[in-house]
Amino acid sequence: MVYSKRRLLGWMGFVIFALLVPFAGMRFTNEINWDLSDFIIMGSVLGGIGLFYEGVIRRSQRMRFRLAWMTGILGAFLLFWVNGAVGMIGHENQEANVLYRSVLAVLLVGALISRCKSKGMAITMFLMAIVQMAVPVTALIIWPPSEISWAPSVFGVFLLSSFFAFLFFISGVLFKRSHRGEKRS
Repeated sequence: MVYSKRRLLGWMGFVIFALLVPFAGMRFTNEINWDLSDFIIMGSVLGGIGLFYEGVIRRSQRMRFRLAWMTGILGAFLLFWVNGAVGMIGHENQEANVLYRSVLAVLLVGALISRCKSKGMAITMFLMAIVQMAVPVTALIIWPPSEISWAPSVFGVFLLSSFFAFLFFISGVLFKRSHRGEKRS
């Protein structure tokens, strides 16, 4: 797999800039408290996303396919980041937040099984949207508000989950349309 030097340099610049944001923020507030491992993990995740995206987009020149991947990767990254940084349910150390890893597991397994092809990725993204909404339902049954903090609120958790489910659903629709376009060609 040959990568364009210019595109790789662009991704490296993006990762460095993205890491400079919390680094600079730490100088102005005590609310941002990253250590070296946080920078290494986030740099690795962002770099890995860039390499993965560059590899995947080479498979097709279709804009819908590329947009589907961009939307799906954006949703998965934001889910990882929000859940890791502040937690979706309560705070970041709330055990209920572990359930959101199942959404990312669906992505990993679905991408491997479908070999990142449009039809299989459409199904994967639709499943991710369903699992994304099943997580707060499951957490509500296992950990009711009387037992753990549901900050900002039960409604807020469902609203936030629906945002991510919407991103995965849109990605699924784009993959499905991309697959239809592949069949016509």
